[in-house]
Amino acid sequence: MTYVITAKCERCGACEEVCPSEAVFYVEDNADWPTYYIFAENCIECGSCEVECPEEAIFYEDDVPGEYEGAIQKNVDFFESGPGKDLV
Repeated sequence: MTYVITAKCERCGACEEVCPSEAVFYVEDNADWPTYYIFAENCIECGSCEVECPEEAIFYEDDVPGEYEGAIQKNVDFFESGPGKDLV
């Protein structure tokens, strides 16, 4: 399990700044990948990102609201076939 950043993300970067395991990634100016993404293999599930997010856009994977469930697969896709595969 991991945390997931949903479409509520405003890309302020607060989550990336507080992540002790450097698990938060993003790409600039890419409309297909508009938020930050959490690399599950690095995430230590500390919850720092969730607490720090001013938009309340980050949820533990099991707690992602139904309207944002697509963010779970989007996060996986970012690292498997999207630009994140070249970042980790």
